[in-house]
Amino acid sequence: MTRSRPGRHFLQIPGPTNLPGRVARALSRPTIDHRGPECASLTFSILERLQQVFQTSGPVIIYPSSGNGGWEAALVNTLSPGDRVLFCANGQFAAGWTKVANGLGLTVEELQGDWRCPVDLAALEERLAADSGREIRALAMVHNETSTGVVNDVAGARAALDRTGHDALLMVDVVSSIGAMDYRHDEWGVDVTVAGSQKGLMIPPGLGFNAVSSKALAAAETARLPRAYWNWGPILEFNARGFYPYTPSTNLLFGLDEALSMLFEEGLPQVFARHNRLAKATRRAVRGWGLEVLCRDPHAYSSALTAVVMPEGYDADDLRQVILERFDMSLGTGLGQVKGKVFRIGHLGDLNELTLAGTLCGVEMGLAVCGVPHVREGVSQALAFLAKDQ
Repeated sequence: MTRSRPGRHFLQIPGPTNLPGRVARALSRPTIDHRGPECASLTFSILERLQQVFQTSGPVIIYPSSGNGGWEAALVNTLSPGDRVLFCANGQFAAGWTKVANGLGLTVEELQGDWRCPVDLAALEERLAADSGREIRALAMVHNETSTGVVNDVAGARAALDRTGHDALLMVDVVSSIGAMDYRHDEWGVDVTVAGSQKGLMIPPGLGFNAVSSKALAAAETARLPRAYWNWGPILEFNARGFYPYTPSTNLLFGLDEALSMLFEEGLPQVFARHNRLAKATRRAVRGWGLEVLCRDPHAYSSALTAVVMPEGYDADDLRQVILERFDMSLGTGLGQVKGKVFRIGHLGDLNELTLAGTLCGVEMGLAVCGVPHVREGVSQALAFLAKDQ
C-alpha cells in the first residue's frame, strides 16, 4: 500500500508540467456533443488564439496525439518516399524525430552537432550550399532541445536557407518552447511547426499541433507518403466549420481553452519574461553550487529548463532518486548520451518565484544528502536574484 505524503508533489521535470487548478477544473466539465454548436464555438476560439501563440496567420492543426504524432504529420503531409531530410542532430529529441523519418522510408541525413552547443549555422549553410542538385527536401530542427536545455537559432536556419537559395521546407519542433518562450512561425519563415500540449501550454499530454505555411500546404498537394489520420486536408475542411473529421479530445480542448485564457490574461510578453527570469535564477543557483550548466553558449540558454552536469564519479539518477524519496520532488533524467551525467530542472508552465525556490531547496538538500561536492550557496544566490525588482 502506497503511503500518503503531506504537502504536494513537486513535478519539476521539463514536461509534463504542473496542472493549474483552473485547467484541472475545466478538464472535469461534462463532455459535450462534438458535432454541436458548443464544440464549434470552442474550436473557433481555440484556433484563433493558437495562431497568436504560434505567431502565424496560417492554420494551426490539432491532433489527438503526442508531439511524436505531430512529427509524423509534418513529414507525411509534405514529403514522398525516398525524399531526403536533413536533421540538425544536437540532442535526443532531434534523434527521435530522425527515427520517425527512417520508419517512413525517407532518406535521413544528420548534421551532427555538439549536444552542449546550438546548431552550427556555418556548417549548416555549407551543407545547404553543397546541395547543388537540391536533393534535400526538408530541413528539420528542434527549437528548444528538451534533453539539453540548448536553444537553436531558427531564424538563423531560415537565413542560411535564404542565402543559399535553397527551397527545402523548414520544420521546427517547439514542444518544450511554445507557450514559454518567444517563437515566431511566420517571421522566422517556418513551414511546419510541431508542438505538444503538456509543457508551456499547461495541459495534460494528449494534443499535438502543426502550424502550417502556404508553402507546406502546396507541398501537401503533391506529397506521396501514405497518410490518412494525419492528413491535413480533411481536418482543415472540417475546422472551417468548427468541427473535426474524427472524435476530438473534447475535455482536453476545454483545458486548452482555459490555459490559453490564462496565457493571454498574463500577456505573452510577460509569460516569456517570467520564464526567462526564473531560468536566470536557476542558473545562478547552479553556479552557486559550483556545478556546471550543460549548455556552453550563454546565448543559447533555455528559459524552459536547465540541465545540470554532475561532478565526475557521481550519478545523476542516484541523486534524482534520493530527492524523490526524501523530498517528494521529480527532476528530469538525462537522456541518450548524457544519461546519468546530468539532471534537468524544469522551470516552465504554471510556476512562480516560490515554486522555484522550493525546487532549488530540494536540489540543494539532495546534493547534501548524497554527498555530492558542492557549495551551499546556490539557493541563497537564486533568492537574492529573485528578490530584486523585476
